Amino acid sequence: MDTETFVERLDDRLDTTAYADLDASANGLQVAGPDEIDHAAFAVDAAIETAERAVDAGADALVVHHGLFWGEFERATGSIRDRLAPFFEHDMALYVSHLPLDGHQELGNAAGIVDALALDDREPFGALGDEYIGQFGRSTGISPADFHDRLVTECGPENDVTALEFGPDEIEDVAVATGAAADWFEEAVERGADAFVTGEGKQKLYHEAREAGVHVYLAGHYATETFGVRSLQSLAEDWGIETTFVDCPTGL
Repeated sequence: MDTETFVERLDDRLDTTAYADLDASANGLQVAGPDEIDHAAFAVDAAIETAERAVDAGADALVVHHGLFWGEFERATGSIRDRLAPFFEHDMALYVSHLPLDGHQELGNAAGIVDALALDDREPFGALGDEYIGQFGRSTGISPADFHDRLVTECGPENDVTALEFGPDEIEDVAVATGAAADWFEEAVERGADAFVTGEGKQKLYHEAREAGVHVYLAGHYATETFGVRSLQSLAEDWGIETTFVDCPTGL
């Protein structure tokens, strides 16, 4: 597939332009590469390790959630220069989708967790301007211990899932916003959530959860954000592109 078509398809599917004024990330094509993409690698982070492993796999493009450029770009020096080097030296493209991939209601990170937990009655969650970064779902009732076990299974047994179990004996309404989304806990409370799932927390979240009587599960920033890039990997495979997933867990 030619690179222009590949990028246009991803931008269109993810509605990238809707987040243009909401996201500090430079979403879309961050580094130009070859004219044709036959093999694409997928990873959570753009880093030297993930880029080099994508090169070793023979990828023409690396698709990630966390890219290299945030805010206004000024200089390609220091670590930015080092991270760019594999792309230029091996003529490999870099495509990035940050908040669009968080908020997509079918392909996104939160949507993937809601799928994995088999939650129903899905709705957008985590308002950011006119868009969303997460998803809300409902179960028929599950104990906090079983809910925790499911998260451990789906987010990887090697990843610790921290549980702040201050909520009811049965979990029905669940708000999910991956990565570092603790600031959306108040919205979860307002929506009547029994549990709030995110990647990492803040100190104040402990007291907020206890006072609100809501369970909070911190399942890891990296672990909760593998779902979206894996969905994009499956999408690319449907387009006839060879793919590789570059798993580089941080434990955070």
